Amino acid sequence: MQIDLRGDISGFLSAHPQSLLLSLHHFDIVNPIFPSMDRFQSTFHLMKAANADQSRLLQQTICYQKQRNWSISVSWGYSVHIYERIYPRSVLKRPLETFMPWTGTPNPKPPAFMFNTRWPCETPTVFFFESVRRIGSTGNLIVTTYSRSQSPSYPNCPGKGNHSADHISRVQVFSSAAKRKEVERSECCDIIHLDGTNTAEVKLRACKDDEIIG
Repeated sequence: MQIDLRGDISGFLSAHPQSLLLSLHHFDIVNPIFPSMDRFQSTFHLMKAANADQSRLLQQTICYQKQRNWSISVSWGYSVHIYERIYPRSVLKRPLETFMPWTGTPNPKPPAFMFNTRWPCETPTVFFFESVRRIGSTGNLIVTTYSRSQSPSYPNCPGKGNHSADHISRVQVFSSAAKRKEVERSECCDIIHLDGTNTAEVKLRACKDDEIIG
């Protein structure tokens, strides 16, 4: 993957196309991809997740907590987004436009990008990758932990939903240690623990035949 973008590319990396990450280019003209880290530290930090499971790195998985009307988007090894509204997968697969076009022109002629984007007003609660470890007697599960970051605020944006995610400070994502074989096919996920804690737990799994993953 070659990045021909400028500025904050977190919106792009959080909705990465369903393909393996091969390389990152032009890191010298984008912001560090993790808060409170410089570019070198950010790259080293991302590689911790890559070393654990390169087949899932930046792969997007989407699930829903319908009782709270939450949509949860996982970009494995990078970020988790919690939206306080139900958004279709087709919407969440479009990157939040946190970045600028390669030209750096403030008002470029449309289209500014070669892919569809979303207006940043749909700002979620954002969690960035913190750590990775194996669990289980045989190390057959990988747990990635994501800690809450300050979400950017934009003027004239509508309020959030009726069920706030403000109490969630950490998200743990459980995935199989087995490498993904069908890279072009999305995985699905379930929210397995949420009540009475500041940590949300999400488990990745293979999608069922009758699940809509488009």
